[in-house]
Amino acid sequence: MATDGSTRRDAGFGHHEVGVSDDAVAGSAAAAVVHRLAQRHETLATVESLTGGLLAASIVDVAGVSAIYRGGLVVYATDLKDSLAGVPADLLSERGPVDPDVAAALAEGGRERCGADWGVATTGVAGPEPQDGKPVGLVYVAVAGANGAEVRHLDLDGGREHVRVTAVIEALRLLAERIYDVDAQEALPGAPTADPDTPEVVPPPETSRTPTGTPPGRAGTTGAGHR
Repeated sequence: MATDGSTRRDAGFGHHEVGVSDDAVAGSAAAAVVHRLAQRHETLATVESLTGGLLAASIVDVAGVSAIYRGGLVVYATDLKDSLAGVPADLLSERGPVDPDVAAALAEGGRERCGADWGVATTGVAGPEPQDGKPVGLVYVAVAGANGAEVRHLDLDGGREHVRVTAVIEALRLLAERIYDVDAQEALPGAPTADPDTPEVVPPPETSRTPTGTPPGRAGTTGAGHR
């Protein structure tokens, strides 16, 4: 499994190009994964914190999505990450909601509780203020499937809306890459698979550090809206 997120940009959609709107990239990403999951007869669930339903909205905008999308959870409050998504309370207490292991647990919890083949999750700090010592723009996106969970760490610039939409794009990108991995494994019978008990944390791809459509900076809105 790739560790830098930069080697498989043909996994379903292209780079986050300058001059292409965030919404257009998100829509293209969602269409690619919906189409591939439909071909594979597999299903998807989402669990969102800082994106607050944007990931689900991007997915359900695609025609024919009912064939693959089971549903999702928006768990903005920390306690709901435990009670609804099944993230261990002791993990949340020790690490807080913005953490790679929390992201992995959110993805796996969504997958299990919605009865889906794949779970995708987002958690992070959209701003304008840091959260529990975590900087604005720190985001983790995670994907869980039959072979375990994978987490991508993002350090994003730009305003609050750009951070949230980019989190959606990168979550869908990671899902596309995981599906690509499974396709490749299935084409080579006997290939080793990842340890399902160890989520892999992937460094941010270079494209995630270059905002598009939003000037650099760390602007956003207030209070509880940054998780």
